[in-house]
Amino acid sequence: MNVNLELTDHCNLRCRMCSQSLREEAHGAPHRFMEFETWREAVAGLSDLDNVTLCPHWLGEPTLHPDFDRFVEHAFGDNEGNRRFRHFKLHTNAVILSEARAALLTRLARHERLQPDTFLAIHFSLDAFSAEVYTKVKGADRREGVFRNVERFLEVRGAAERPVAHVAFVVQDGNVHEAAAFVEHWMPRLRASGREPQLTGEWPSMNADAVYLRRWNTSDQAHADALHAAACAAVGLAASPRAAGSF
Repeated sequence: MNVNLELTDHCNLRCRMCSQSLREEAHGAPHRFMEFETWREAVAGLSDLDNVTLCPHWLGEPTLHPDFDRFVEHAFGDNEGNRRFRHFKLHTNAVILSEARAALLTRLARHERLQPDTFLAIHFSLDAFSAEVYTKVKGADRREGVFRNVERFLEVRGAAERPVAHVAFVVQDGNVHEAAAFVEHWMPRLRASGREPQLTGEWPSMNADAVYLRRWNTSDQAHADALHAAACAAVGLAASPRAAGSF
């Protein structure tokens, strides 16, 4: 069971393909940050559910929370014997990912009182290769810092098995021509960890690093699927038909 406990609906980017960028109030209410007591009680309440995968994200950027480190440290510390959740995954745009935070996340993945695969994966939403296209797609000129942050995280994690890293590229108008360059940049950097990463146009495995060419979900889905198929073909992948009702 996937449980999203959204730490905040604030975001520091305005990605063209995200509904967050289309409105000032993501949930029809002013943006806010979760209180620690709410988080503490919510994490404790997960013990009543079976086989939970916890993710502190939905529409906002979780690392924007001023107490992000405290929140995730509490979650892992309160999960002795995996009594609260079986797995954990993080989705982030990596704008705020210092070396200290990379070290914290890597340390939590090695928590001695949890199953070794508790911290499954970090999904990095990157969506461009060049600085120019990144700024157009993501709404801010943050490409250099973001790429540096992800590359540093991979160095800090080293050969550790968890969490696996997924670098994602939502194929859309304006970036499809950069798909091959994106793949060429990230595949060798993931290989440097000593494992062969997955290159995929579908949701990647939670047991391997991956470069993920993701479908754009939009009102003209046939057009988006054609762009996705073209990007996949450019890197030697065959795009499978989009399953009905898939996200």
